[in-house]
Amino acid sequence: MSSANKNRAGSRSLLVAGAGIPGLSLALALKQANGPALEVTICDPGLSAGAARHRGRAFAVAAGPRRMFERLGLWERIAPAAEPIRDMVITDSRLADPVRPTFLTFAQRSAEDESRGEPFAHMVEAEAFVDVLLRAGAETGIGFEATGITTALPERDRIRATLGDGRDLAASLLVAADGGRSRLREAAGISWVGWSYPQSGIVATIAHERDHEGRAYEHFLPSGPFAILPLPDRDGRHRSSIVWTERQADVPALLGGSADETLAAIERRFGLSLGHIELEDGPSAHPLSFGIARRFCGDRLALLGDAAHVIHPVAGQGLNLGLSDAAALAEAITEALRLGTDPGAPEVLRAYERARRFDTVAMAAATDGLNRLFSNDALPVRLARDFGLGLVDRLPGLKRFFIGEASAIRGAQPRLLRGDAL
Repeated sequence: MSSANKNRAGSRSLLVAGAGIPGLSLALALKQANGPALEVTICDPGLSAGAARHRGRAFAVAAGPRRMFERLGLWERIAPAAEPIRDMVITDSRLADPVRPTFLTFAQRSAEDESRGEPFAHMVEAEAFVDVLLRAGAETGIGFEATGITTALPERDRIRATLGDGRDLAASLLVAADGGRSRLREAAGISWVGWSYPQSGIVATIAHERDHEGRAYEHFLPSGPFAILPLPDRDGRHRSSIVWTERQADVPALLGGSADETLAAIERRFGLSLGHIELEDGPSAHPLSFGIARRFCGDRLALLGDAAHVIHPVAGQGLNLGLSDAAALAEAITEALRLGTDPGAPEVLRAYERARRFDTVAMAAATDGLNRLFSNDALPVRLARDFGLGLVDRLPGLKRFFIGEASAIRGAQPRLLRGDAL
C-alpha cells in the first residue's frame, strides 16, 4: 500500500515537499522523537533518481549540525564520506600575484574552548550523505512519494495537497523544502526579497598529488573567493572539492574551452601547494543569488532551507542554515505533539519563525557583506580588509567568536544542535 493511501487527515501527519538534506533531516528527527505517533511523508519527483542526482557535490557540515546527526545515530554512517576541516588558511591577493600572503588562520586547536576540541566543520560528499538519509528514512517508516506537490489548500484543521499524479494527501502541516524557487511559497503569497549576483559558483572535485592534511584554503580574488575544501581519499587518491566564485560574464570563456584549458584556469587559482592536480568531477557552474522570505510560515505551511533563504556560498553556511531550520522546526512540532496540541497551529509556526529569523538574517547579511567586501579590487578597500583580517588573527577572543559562528554552536541553539534529545 502506498504512503498516500495510508496517509490520515488529522493532527498527527506531516507532509514534506522536497527530499533534500534539510527535508530528510527534519523527517528523521521527527520520526525518531515521535515514532508511529506521527506519520511523515516526503514528496519529491527526484526520488526516482535516488541519491545519484547529488553526485559530484559536497557540503560543509558545521559542528552543531554534526552533533544533531550524532544524536540521531547517523553520523557513524555518514562519517566514511566525511573529512574533518582541521584548519583553514585565508589569503587575499590578485590572480597574478607571485605570493599569496596569509592574513588569517583557523586551527582546530583554536576552537577547543568553543567546540570541545572537535573540528569546526566536516566536508561531506552529498551523494553518500543523501543515501544514508534515504536508507534511514525507509528504516524508520517515513513514506516516500516520487512525485511533487502541485497545489496545497489549507482547511480549518488540516492542509490538503494534490500530487503531480492527481492524488490528494491531507496533513496537519505541510513543510515546503522545495528550493529557492519554491512554488509552494509563491502559491501561499509569501513574498521574497532578493537579487541575483553578477557571479556564478563553479564546483568541481580535484585529485591532487599531496595530502591536504585536513586543511582548507579560501583565496579571496578580485572576481570572488576560490575555496579548496578537503575530501576523503578514494582509491588511493588525495581529493579536494573546489567552490569557485567567478564573474558570470567570464564563465563561458573559462569553462567553454578544452579540458586542458579548463584545468589550466583552475590550476592558476589552485596553486602548487598540493602538487599536480587532475579533474575528477565537473566543473559545473551555477548562477548565484540572495533571497529571504518575508515570512517563514503561512497557513499550515512552514518554509525550510532554501525555500526560506538563499545566501552566497562565501562562508559555506547555506546547508547549515537549512539544518538549523530542521532542528528548530522538529523541536517546535515535537513540543506541540507532547502537549497534545495541533503541530500546524499558528502559535507553533510562529515559535519556529522566532527561533530562526534573527540567525538567518544575520548570516545572510554577513555573507552578502563578505562577498561585496572581498570581490572588490579597490586599493583602499583591500588595505582595510587585510588590516581587519590581520587584527582578527591576532586577537584570540575575536577568533574564537568567529569559530563559534562558523561551527553553528553559539547562542540559543535548538536542542539537537547542542547534541541533546528532543
